[in-house]
Amino acid sequence: MFLRAGQPAPDFESRSDDGRMVRLRDLRGRWVVLSFYPRAASPGCSVQAQGLEAALPEFTRLGAQVVGVSGDTEARQASFRERCGLSYPLLPDGTRRISRAYGVPGGLGAWLGLSARVTFLIDPQGTLAHIHRGADPATHAAAALNELRRRSGAGQS
Repeated sequence: MFLRAGQPAPDFESRSDDGRMVRLRDLRGRWVVLSFYPRAASPGCSVQAQGLEAALPEFTRLGAQVVGVSGDTEARQASFRERCGLSYPLLPDGTRRISRAYGVPGGLGAWLGLSARVTFLIDPQGTLAHIHRGADPATHAAAALNELRRRSGAGQS
């Protein structure tokens, strides 16, 4: 499955590492930054996640909910949250159910439950507004924030 901007975002329901039930349908009316990353313990993922956390006040101001997804277990996600000081939901996707629904390839590490680095910007109506594949962990948060500003009209003067 290969998703494109303009298509409806596949609905999902999953319990985050901290016990929150996260359903895409419950986030309607808000922008959603759905960020897939390969493995919570990797340095690139830490940089990416901490960048999103640092930008979280601006994402929130623009009406967006950030959600992280990886093939890690709930326990690994919880450890990652604590180590990186994250406050947004992290969804364990060991079965790759969410990853498959979004067409996120597993890459060379698929047999380990790893996902590629892909971020989806979902508009308040539940439509895929933008897909960023192969995100650079160091610039990922800024790129996602700039795209959100552009799509939401917040970057216009």
